[in-house]
Amino acid sequence: MIWVSFSDYASLSTRAAAIFLSAIRQSPRIVLGLPTGRTPLGMYERVVAECSREYHCFRDVVTFNLDEYAGISCEHPGSYCTFMKGVLFDHVDVDPRNTNIPDGTVRDLAAECARYERDIAAAGGLQLTFLGLGSNGHIAFNEPGTPWTSRTRVVELTESTRAANAALFPGEEVPRQAITMGIATILSSRRIVLLASGEKKRAAIERLRSGERSEDFPASALWEHDDVTVLVA
Repeated sequence: MIWVSFSDYASLSTRAAAIFLSAIRQSPRIVLGLPTGRTPLGMYERVVAECSREYHCFRDVVTFNLDEYAGISCEHPGSYCTFMKGVLFDHVDVDPRNTNIPDGTVRDLAAECARYERDIAAAGGLQLTFLGLGSNGHIAFNEPGTPWTSRTRVVELTESTRAANAALFPGEEVPRQAITMGIATILSSRRIVLLASGEKKRAAIERLRSGERSEDFPASALWEHDDVTVLVA
């Protein structure tokens, strides 16, 4: 695990964007695992600024998002589908057919999870996956106690997670379930970059740095991977 520390969030975002852009320029058909949340916003902003439509950076790139809420459509303003369109997809020349996000509206969520795993495999597997870090060590929607053998599945959202995302659902009930890539799915990526910034993440960052490995701290599974870079501010 390679650790790189930055003096501020802007510097972290610049480095993350440089890794992102370098990867797609070296491998134009790369398969990416992409996160949502506040931490990657700076990275996406810089990628969009650098890689506008005329550069054709994303023409053959394939993306798989880490997770999505169950029970809401792609058009819902609180969906991660809407988030990704707003921060990245609508601003670059990516083929919409190459952008993959779990469909939380289907009746058979288990079948949707199985389909998502098959689609990742059919694309050749994840080559580079970006992650955020939850204050309790969660990665994607894999909360403490998640088996490291887990694959894409339906999860019950904790009350703390629902409260943290309540701003996305003003006047509505926050979804109680989500579809998420499992820890084993994430670890199958050939390369992983974890972004962590802010005082609220400090305890989680230090726990990860300690090298402790426990299912009670999902991010510690990353110590099992051969190519992880952690960017910290």
